[in-house]
Amino acid sequence: MQEKVTKKGGDVRSKVLHAAARLFLEKGYADSTVREIARNAEVNLGSLVFAFKNKENILCELVGYVLESQFKATAELLGDRAQDRVLFYAAETTLQLYMAESSEHMREMYNVSYSLPNSATIIHRTITGKLQEIFGVYHPEWQTRDFYEREISTAGIMRSHISVPCDMYFTMDRKVRVFLETTFAVLGVPSAKIEEAVAFVTGFDWKRVAQDVLANMLTYLENRM
Repeated sequence: MQEKVTKKGGDVRSKVLHAAARLFLEKGYADSTVREIARNAEVNLGSLVFAFKNKENILCELVGYVLESQFKATAELLGDRAQDRVLFYAAETTLQLYMAESSEHMREMYNVSYSLPNSATIIHRTITGKLQEIFGVYHPEWQTRDFYEREISTAGIMRSHISVPCDMYFTMDRKVRVFLETTFAVLGVPSAKIEEAVAFVTGFDWKRVAQDVLANMLTYLENRM
């Protein structure tokens, strides 16, 4: 029997994604079961399995929304300054670090996304294109394969920085600086540009931006229902 849709025209996929996003943020990915997601989405378990097959596939689709939300929020935040693609990359990755630091459940979601094969593939393919677009000016001889290999390396840097919570020694400012310095070194960015990027990202209220991105993503998923 076909699932009923809401007055807003939402379908099973939209309701599942919204319910899963809320559960992952409230309970964590590991502690949220497919059955619980189905119950919160008010769809039967069979319909969820038919639409997504498993929990990892739900996460994969949410990863796509998170990446899109990060890029969109960064572009809106920077305005005309987004034309400098290196500064854009610095801002977007800084936002991701702040989003991961916003809660332990959010940290877990990022860690799992970088670890599971399907979600990691989505990240690698998406970011490879971004790296080629942004850093190709420094390496005109590099092919897509070269940027893909650097993405594997820089994704490892991102995951390690996400995994370790900030403390009195490894502050958020230090985490951002070390991440940008290390990542830009792998990508062959000149040292003067690295310092410009590190200084640039200090001028924003990233905690607020991260909260807004998460709230907007949930609102967007809810409105699709």
